[in-house]
Amino acid sequence: MHQTRIKMIYKPRLKNPLLIEGLPGVGNVGRVAAGYLIHELRAKKIAELYSPHFLPLVVLQPNSLVHVLNMAFYLYKGRKRDIVILTGDSQSITPYGHYEICGEIINLCKKLKIKEIITLGGFASGRSPKTPRVIGATNSEKLIEKYKKYKIDFSGNHNIGTIVGASGLLLGLGRAENIDGLCLMGETVGFPFLLTDPKAAEAILKVVTKILNIKIDMTKLDESVKEMEESIKKTEKIHQEMLSQIIKERKTPTHYIG
Repeated sequence: MHQTRIKMIYKPRLKNPLLIEGLPGVGNVGRVAAGYLIHELRAKKIAELYSPHFLPLVVLQPNSLVHVLNMAFYLYKGRKRDIVILTGDSQSITPYGHYEICGEIINLCKKLKIKEIITLGGFASGRSPKTPRVIGATNSEKLIEKYKKYKIDFSGNHNIGTIVGASGLLLGLGRAENIDGLCLMGETVGFPFLLTDPKAAEAILKVVTKILNIKIDMTKLDESVKEMEESIKKTEKIHQEMLSQIIKERKTPTHYIG
């Protein structure tokens, strides 16, 4: 395999589809939120993304089979619109890889006629708030007006200067293809970067479910996080080293989103 590729399991017929992305990042907020949505909505896998820009390893499972790192797309058929949910084991370990992977995701959105993306991540504020804020960023001014009624903080009263990874890049690349994009960032302490924060994930999920007009049982989130952490720990150390290298190369603090 010489480049990033998406393997379709089947190509569905979609009704006014929207993409939700949640991948590993600070607090694993996006990954936990997306994974919980998939579980509660009983979404079905429709595609997998493989890339040479993921960590160069396979994960050994309890049954002695190896698992190749990938991202996966899941589909929930809603009454009024269909929801495609993207999650995965890893993000790119190279800057070029981020662009290649996100470019392939945008290409799939075009093929599936997806005109709207909501990305999920965590914002490292350095503190552990009792009620985490959900901070928003968009690729279009009209979206601020559309989404501000959901108690998303668009005030700019924070120190986020950049959004590193797919959560930001998908919005930037999507804009060039006329795909609306909203990034939701749950406030989390952020140290260590990959310390899973279910409170921030829950704060984001409450906003997402209101936007999508769906209901899910939030009482099983803590239990779900414990199950996810087993797989997260497999690659946590290498992810930590990767994020530390990003900070070192930038020579400035970064509020990594993912």
